[in-house]
Amino acid sequence: MPAVKWNRRTFLKASASVASAALLASCSTDETADLLQDLKAWPIADDIVRRVQAPTFANRHFPITQFGAIGDGQTLSTTSIAAAITKCSVSGGGHVVVPAGTYLTGAITLLSNVDLHLSSGATLKFSTDPNDYPLVFTRWGGIECYNYSPFIYAFGQKNIGLSGSGTIDGQASDNYWWPWAGEFQYGWRPGQPNEANDSAALSQMAAAGDPVDKRIFGPGHYLPPSFVQPYRSENVIIEGIRVINSPFWGLHPVLCTNVTVRDVHVDSLGVNNDGCDPESCDDVVIENCTFNTGDDCISPKAGTDADGRRVNVPCENVVIQNCRFENGHGAIALGSSTTGGIRNIFARNLAMTNPNLLYCMRAKTNSARGGFVKDIYMRDVKVKGLATSGLNIDFNYFGGEGDGYNPTVTGIYMRDVHIAEAYWAWNLYGYPDDKIGLVTMIDCTFDKVINHHPPAVNISELRLVDVVIEGKRARSPQ
Repeated sequence: MPAVKWNRRTFLKASASVASAALLASCSTDETADLLQDLKAWPIADDIVRRVQAPTFANRHFPITQFGAIGDGQTLSTTSIAAAITKCSVSGGGHVVVPAGTYLTGAITLLSNVDLHLSSGATLKFSTDPNDYPLVFTRWGGIECYNYSPFIYAFGQKNIGLSGSGTIDGQASDNYWWPWAGEFQYGWRPGQPNEANDSAALSQMAAAGDPVDKRIFGPGHYLPPSFVQPYRSENVIIEGIRVINSPFWGLHPVLCTNVTVRDVHVDSLGVNNDGCDPESCDDVVIENCTFNTGDDCISPKAGTDADGRRVNVPCENVVIQNCRFENGHGAIALGSSTTGGIRNIFARNLAMTNPNLLYCMRAKTNSARGGFVKDIYMRDVKVKGLATSGLNIDFNYFGGEGDGYNPTVTGIYMRDVHIAEAYWAWNLYGYPDDKIGLVTMIDCTFDKVINHHPPAVNISELRLVDVVIEGKRARSPQ
């Protein structure tokens, strides 16, 4: 047998194997199974990262200023940008370049083989006039309909990009878009219109099975659009940009495959301002990003209620790595649009730096959503503080029992998570007739918790392996 060459990589791999073997030897049979399952899962994440390849674009450049765009922040450049994108696409693709300056625009629609590139010092500032966003086929709150176009949109395209070091500014504020949520703290006042009636109407139409082409909203309605939404598209890259003042969900790929979100800074503290919500997507890598959001930071989704069951496509094979989380609700939030199912989600090497963050990881659903959340893995996370808990699973999120579609949540793993402070270590709420399945925490440390009685209601099995809370080893509930 040839001698082993002990280079650094071989030594580290062998050391990890020895450490793993020692840890496994000290565990019970059930704990050993959990550790093995967790260790076996991470090569799948590596496979996803290798498999997801960002598209490349031809070395052709189409500055929007050559098509009439003016970077004075006041002249509407929508048609100029559209002309540049069309010319780029029909020429075989390349980069539509936004030079330094501030360009006012309405909805932008990307086409195949086009990278919309924002140069250093460039800002796309989006109009606050809803009339600048024509009706398109979209998904709103997990339900398909026709609504105002997302500010940057693509449908059925291949090889599309949004890149550069510039900024996209949705100009949402307490005066525009955010008041439609009907919340006083975001500018709404009694007597003003809001999204409540339209959201209910859309849900009722989906429940009744109304065709999507009959679910028409837009002008005269108040469903704010997503900021960036590639829909049914392949090979998508969103890289380098800064995203501010989003009207609703920020980066929202829907039914897409092979998606890369890299080196993006989302800084938007408005209502329903999720950072990145891959919905019913397959093969997604989100890496080296920073999220400072008014709602969930990263939230895989899979459609809502009746319409989610009609489309019935899961969100799967998502890797989240080397990201930073500041303000937000859940850093990693699964759902609440869980209907098509969410699985094979991997989150590693994360830093959560603001104690205003509510949860490290959460899964939220109810008996109208149904679907599943399973095979979820998190590891190597450092958390400064949490206003609520390290892990939240809630079957009563905007709903409860009795709607006929009980969810399945199982196979949740957290390993090597260090939380400096939280209110609870965890809070878990299943149903008596539909319990949460297996939840495993391995080598997790909570330096300080406010409440020493974390709720775990209607859960089949909560396994704690070397979990330490304020210096004391926690035991798995019997």
